[in-house]
Amino acid sequence: MITPVTAQDKKSFIQWFLNHYRLKKRESVWILNYLVNHNDLLDNVHFVRDVKYCPRGIMMTSHCSEEVPFRFYKNHLVTTDAEKSFHEIRLNQNEPLYLQLNFKKSNQHSYYASVLEENPFIPVDYYITNDDKDLTNQLLSHSLYEYKKNKLMDEIDRALDEMNVEKFQQLSEEFKKLKATFSHQPDSKEE
Repeated sequence: MITPVTAQDKKSFIQWFLNHYRLKKRESVWILNYLVNHNDLLDNVHFVRDVKYCPRGIMMTSHCSEEVPFRFYKNHLVTTDAEKSFHEIRLNQNEPLYLQLNFKKSNQHSYYASVLEENPFIPVDYYITNDDKDLTNQLLSHSLYEYKKNKLMDEIDRALDEMNVEKFQQLSEEFKKLKATFSHQPDSKEE
């Protein structure tokens, strides 16, 4: 079970971040200071990656990162106007707010990782590439082939044990068709 990040943990992290990094947009500093000074608001703040998928989120960037300086996302609308974003945050304090901070090596930073939460809005197949899908399909096809082959081999053995020539010939034909089908698939290697 994942331990929830407390408002105090978030507050400490934001204070540390503001002391160690300079943000590209000064309004970002205002927003973070506003959050630090409102513990009830911090309860609804969640640090995540890929904030663009969240219903309401902010991406802020420090000078040491190449990312865009500021983005505010709300229901698939995006703005770079930090002042409008600040007013929206202030007026809707009870709604969850997702924050993404971009700074040098943020994905390797342990303090940031300690306040990061899993983004519940990332699409299911976001981390799956087409190569992964192809490899999965090949593995599944091969597994299915192996299962069918072993099942047919067992049935062929049984037909031989029972000296059932008709059944043996029928199963042998099925086996040939199965091998032919599998040999036409890309990257198939017949033993």
